[in-house]
Amino acid sequence: MLAHVCCAPDALYVLGLLKEEFDITVFFYNPNIYPEEEYTLRLRETQRVAQIHGLPLILGPYDSGRWLALTEKFKSEPEKGRRCDICYAMRLEQTAKQAAAGGYDYFATVMSLSPWKKADVLNRIGRMLGRRYGVRHLEANFKKKDGFRKSVELSRAYELYRQDYCGCLYSRQDKKR
Repeated sequence: MLAHVCCAPDALYVLGLLKEEFDITVFFYNPNIYPEEEYTLRLRETQRVAQIHGLPLILGPYDSGRWLALTEKFKSEPEKGRRCDICYAMRLEQTAKQAAAGGYDYFATVMSLSPWKKADVLNRIGRMLGRRYGVRHLEANFKKKDGFRKSVELSRAYELYRQDYCGCLYSRQDKKR
């Protein structure tokens, strides 16, 4: 399985669950993260989590210009709006492409753990992309069964950096207001 990771706190818990049933490769592809210093910090923490779990890591391109071009029209949307759907689709499509090219049986994302992410939308996009690229998408809502709370506890135990905004320029601006 190729597992898309958005951030280390979500990954630490979810990868532990997925490892019970799958051979996992971690995929870090997040052109939405702003500024670049934040991107680098989240990447370093994800590298730590991959080491903790003993998993290989593939790094996708940081094509933030493409992300901005795709989402700019929706910059005024609130968190969980259409801008987020576009962002999910962009990251999941790159994950599905990478999974197909790498011969993986499945792809997944840890994003559904976050209370700010819409699991139903992630799963719908994942199903569509799975059909398009010929790779099965693992549907999940990792928030269930206290997943988010467990991830917070694990993050504290491992002293992981926990961000206070989704990662994009627009959510950062909203947080500052």
